[in-house]
Amino acid sequence: MGIQLGPLLETRKIKLDELSGQSVAIDGYNVLYQFLTSIRQADGTLLTDSKGRVTSHLSGLFFRFSNLVENGLKICLVFDGKPPALKMDVLEVRRQRKLRAQVQWEAAIEAGDMETARTKAQQTTKLDATMIQESKKLLDFLGIPWVQAPSEGEAQVAHLLSTGKVDYGASQDFDTVLFGASKLVRNLTLSGRRKLPKQQKWVEVTPEIIEVEKSFETLNLNREQLVDVAILMGTDFNQGIDGIGPKKGLKLLQECENAEKALEKIGKRIENLEEIRSLFLDHPVEDFTPEWKSPDVESTISFLCENYSFNRPRVEKALDKYVQEKPTARQLTLGDF
Repeated sequence: MGIQLGPLLETRKIKLDELSGQSVAIDGYNVLYQFLTSIRQADGTLLTDSKGRVTSHLSGLFFRFSNLVENGLKICLVFDGKPPALKMDVLEVRRQRKLRAQVQWEAAIEAGDMETARTKAQQTTKLDATMIQESKKLLDFLGIPWVQAPSEGEAQVAHLLSTGKVDYGASQDFDTVLFGASKLVRNLTLSGRRKLPKQQKWVEVTPEIIEVEKSFETLNLNREQLVDVAILMGTDFNQGIDGIGPKKGLKLLQECENAEKALEKIGKRIENLEEIRSLFLDHPVEDFTPEWKSPDVESTISFLCENYSFNRPRVEKALDKYVQEKPTARQLTLGDF
């Protein structure tokens, strides 16, 4: 999902060590797509093993997560379940977009335009069932808990937060806030310098926390009203109203209090409004308590090095980060309040 709520939400940049000793539920599909998009060859092709099997997702999980674990984070992964029926239209749009990008990528390769080729290749990213099963298997070997959500993973992340099973949620998508996430971290696995598309410019990407309660106070809205703003803008479950972005949607809700009155004011209509709203406010979730275990070193090495041709010395070095003693939770000081 990708509703552009960023302009409406308060964010605070942090250093990774501020999360030391904290448990974090990570949107699994979100982060795997991120790895499949970014961990590629110069021409945009994915990393593969000697048998031609894709390994970008495994590389991202293993090596990038090792840095998080080394910094004392307790990671839990949440995987999407069956998408809601109202999401099928947007999924079809995404599928068609990827097909077009595939054609454009092939044309760029033939023309020798590697920069365009890489960009278009990233737009073809697909996450299949095999990749998901491989990822879960690696997480099991590493002692990292995971849960299969009944439907949207972001709702499951929010549920783990609201029930006190984890301290933070992590996703690139602001939509997680709409499902009820109270403490959301972005850029958790994206830290570092990133090149801007088609420019010889780089930007520094650092983790940031969405300060949800502060955002609601600043906006003078509650969560239900922010959901209505998103519905007016358009979500994965509805198209929204043309011309309504974050600022206009916010103004309408501040003036009208809810989506029904806002729609009446502008003379528009949204089908299934209550059903869409309930997908955010009352989404199905799974009861789950994460349990962290020590990694199975030999099984991890066998899985990555013998099965997928990973470099053994590099794997062993990264594994040291998983098995070293982790710091205890940081004690709160007066400055935290």
